[in-house]
Amino acid sequence: MKLPYRIPQKALIKLKDKETGYNPDVLIMDRQNLINEQLWNDKSTLIHGESIPLVVEVVSTNWRDDYGYKLIDYEAMGIREYWIVDYLGIGGFRFIGHPKQPTISIYQLLNGEYQVQQFRGKDLINKSLIFPELNLTVEQIFQGQR
Repeated sequence: MKLPYRIPQKALIKLKDKETGYNPDVLIMDRQNLINEQLWNDKSTLIHGESIPLVVEVVSTNWRDDYGYKLIDYEAMGIREYWIVDYLGIGGFRFIGHPKQPTISIYQLLNGEYQVQQFRGKDLINKSLIFPELNLTVEQIFQGQR
């Protein structure tokens, strides 16, 4: 697709006014925007949402962080797309519904706020703003992890 993206081996995402940051499971970085990242060369730290088109977090026992703190902070930074991959279906009922089941939640930034679409089982994921040609089912993604 010849996109200007890459996945760094190690990177930290941090809001400008916070001391700590996040080390996401998968981070897609826009190489063209690195000139605006003052902390990149010395600390591998990104502070501008424009540099981060997509973040993916794989849910574990700290699911509250993924659905709570990170969601709020990534939205505030202006990260265009945030995927929460809950392959065990352990997130709270208010986030993944009842009965709990493996779910991929795709949060997309529209007018400064995240809107969510959820996908399960044989649902086709073809709604990515970042990768519009993506055409996989949730099952295909989860089977790739086994």
